[in-house]
Amino acid sequence: MTVFEEKIADIRLVPVVSLPDVESGLKLCAILNEQGMNAVEITFRTECAEEAISRIKKRYPNMLVLAGTVLTPEQVRVAAGAGADALVSPGCEPAMVQESLNLGLPVIPGVCTPSEVQTAMGFGLTRLKFFPAELSGGTKMVKTLLSVYRTLSLMPTGGITLENLSSYLDLERVFCCGGTWLAPESLLAQGEWGVIEKRIDMAMKMIS
Repeated sequence: MTVFEEKIADIRLVPVVSLPDVESGLKLCAILNEQGMNAVEITFRTECAEEAISRIKKRYPNMLVLAGTVLTPEQVRVAAGAGADALVSPGCEPAMVQESLNLGLPVIPGVCTPSEVQTAMGFGLTRLKFFPAELSGGTKMVKTLLSVYRTLSLMPTGGITLENLSSYLDLERVFCCGGTWLAPESLLAQGEWGVIEKRIDMAMKMIS
């Protein structure tokens, strides 16, 4: 197991966020750092993602910062230049995966079918994102995939909530979950920091 794999397995839950601005990202990471949730996935769904990753890594060098929604080789290079610790993608686009491997950057491509799992495994990858988790069969599908592919480990993301989180994390070889409910873009944009902090606190109590 690599250092990155050990770190993300220890964390168990990664907030997945689309930032309205860089300052929101810094404020969020201050809360995460204080609560002991030392990981965040900054998605490339908003224009500030690159700058946010760079500034968060400089301010919180020990925080695991993942670049999410990485779709193209160009975005791989941008994320790498910003200092991302790893890349996450909703799908398994071969050119994107290959560029990540070329740069020596850990990548967690998204899968939801056996064919996609085998495509990722063809690159030597066995730690994959199961997305969208709830819409793709939830824990039943996770169990099925893990029973077939004995070297596979999954990070379910998409539809994960405080209520169903433990049902995923309790499964063998679910190494982590991604959670969008912790700090959705609407709450970030409105500055609802009290609500966000409460959600993070409740999640930390569940996984501790």
